[in-house]
Amino acid sequence: MNRFRRAAGFTLVEILVALAVLAIALSATARSLGAALDTTAALRDRTLARWVAEDRLAELELRREWPDLDVKEGDADMGGRAFHWRQETGVTPAARMRRVEVSVFLKGDDSTLAKMTGFVEQTATQAVPPTLPGSQPGPQPAPQTEPPR
Repeated sequence: MNRFRRAAGFTLVEILVALAVLAIALSATARSLGAALDTTAALRDRTLARWVAEDRLAELELRREWPDLDVKEGDADMGGRAFHWRQETGVTPAARMRRVEVSVFLKGDDSTLAKMTGFVEQTATQAVPPTLPGSQPGPQPAPQTEPPR
């Protein structure tokens, strides 16, 4: 048996050292592959969350709504993942502009994946008529007219 080891050119110690080096290299490769998979999953979640935020801002623009100064929350599905969004509307130095900030989280998680800010301009069709003190806001009944004779 000693002749076989010598004939092949390797001793048992050399084989064990080679196997140890191979084991270390394979474990490092597996660890880096796992880290790459985690990074890819995190990037996918952040991309989908950004799309949810963009959808919220686009919806405000398309509806041509004048948003109230408040906080709204809701849920959205994107790419097979469940997200939760929070929309905070605030004032700007310009009276006819509102600042809308949308934050998106994975459902059940508090860490922000995406945050986008948009601005909404009040158009003439969104203008709210001023109310007089003591009057009820909202639509007023049409004035009564006499039928033609």
